[in-house]
Amino acid sequence: MVKVGFSCMRSALCALNVVYMMVGVLLIGVAAWKKGFALVASSNIISGVVALAVVLLLISMLGLIGTLRHHQILLFFYMVILLVVFLFQFSVSCSCLAFSAEQQENVLCSSWETMDGDARKTLEQHMDCCGLINSPEKRDEFSMDASLCTAACKVKGICFKCGDLLLQDGGEALKILGGVGLFFSFSELLGVWLVLRYRKQKDPQTSPDAF
Repeated sequence: MVKVGFSCMRSALCALNVVYMMVGVLLIGVAAWKKGFALVASSNIISGVVALAVVLLLISMLGLIGTLRHHQILLFFYMVILLVVFLFQFSVSCSCLAFSAEQQENVLCSSWETMDGDARKTLEQHMDCCGLINSPEKRDEFSMDASLCTAACKVKGICFKCGDLLLQDGGEALKILGGVGLFFSFSELLGVWLVLRYRKQKDPQTSPDAF
């Protein structure tokens, strides 16, 4: 009975850490998929999500090693770090979901102003768009950028504005990142509880007095 309970707890923790690895890869993938928004905006939220995903990958590896070896010290540090990651991931995920379209537009416009001409042309060619006219207030300010556009769509005479495309991509990325991060952040509390239970169990393969 003890052996079965210990094996089930170990399997549950291993499976949970594999899920954490998948979540980390997913968060990095979504951030890379919508890299156009991050390229212009240099959003601290996007950077925070990527950093969080990398940390989550490293923590999941630590958890796997500690679980397979039933190492008390590794499991303790894993539990503490996991709790800290939960607090950070919860706050970052809420920030992603609360980042409004107006705030995204302000970040894009301020970042666009700081970019040099070559960087703007590279972005326009990459996304096949011209200028950053995404609101009536900015139309006069960015109209000259559209006239200097070298994107392929300029030949056809039909070009979308880069601001519209970036806002669409950025909004989708933030919603996905925020939703995934918020959903899986609560699983980290489950991981802390499982580690607490697992550390108190005896390994049937060791001596009866070992913990």
